[in-house]
Amino acid sequence: MKKIEAKKRFGQNFLKDMSVLNKIIQSMPKNNFKLVEIGPGLGDLTQILLRVKPLRAYEVDRDLCVHLRKKFRKEIEEEKLRLEQTDVLECFDKGSLENEPYDLVANLPYYIATKIILEALEDENCNSMIVMLQKEVALKFSARVKTKEFTSLAILSQSIADVELLFDVPSSSFEPAPKVTSSILKIVKRREFILGDKPLFKTVKSFIGFKKYLKISYSSPRKTWVKNISSIYDRDFAKKLLDDIDISANTRPHEISVANHLNLYEKISKR
Repeated sequence: MKKIEAKKRFGQNFLKDMSVLNKIIQSMPKNNFKLVEIGPGLGDLTQILLRVKPLRAYEVDRDLCVHLRKKFRKEIEEEKLRLEQTDVLECFDKGSLENEPYDLVANLPYYIATKIILEALEDENCNSMIVMLQKEVALKFSARVKTKEFTSLAILSQSIADVELLFDVPSSSFEPAPKVTSSILKIVKRREFILGDKPLFKTVKSFIGFKKYLKISYSSPRKTWVKNISSIYDRDFAKKLLDDIDISANTRPHEISVANHLNLYEKISKR
């Protein structure tokens, strides 16, 4: 069989390290939810995932889909694998990647990793994510308060999920080898967001509202939260909100915890 070369336009780097593949499997949640894979590539991870449960895989590359249909002909015939040749971002635009709760596993192209994670966060059927992406981006999602990496991405994801950077993956684990270090990021949505009687965000619309709040709060990260939020709301009102929760008016957005950002958003949204 002709060797398949990675295509730069799709940001392809094929993971070949079996030890990393096994660690990904071990990190997966133990439940009866559906399983979705984005970017199966040559199918090395797919092959191991199929030992765990049936799955649905999304692959945009036509040549890779031809390869995968040959490699997994039996699994496709037995309906253990559903292979979708499509742009997964277009699927998110139309709705969920599955019609019931699912866990997502993916080796994400660096150039669209953030976009895919944000879309999956808004997908109400997505229960969890175990994704491989550039370490620099993984740190932005898993960062803790008062660190420079604690941006809106960390607050947004941690407001509804438990986020953990599991381990790094050296470039030597890929073919071709990327010029950066990768990391495995685990995101598990909390039950109160997905199934609870009193969900944190009652609708996706309210979650989108929180995203807009964070965009304003971080419009100039080096400026104070009051300065940023005052571009929309009255400055005295903003200062009083901070004073009510015993936070200085000189505080910058990355110095405010997830819980306090949620508190501030709740008060602002009622105005």
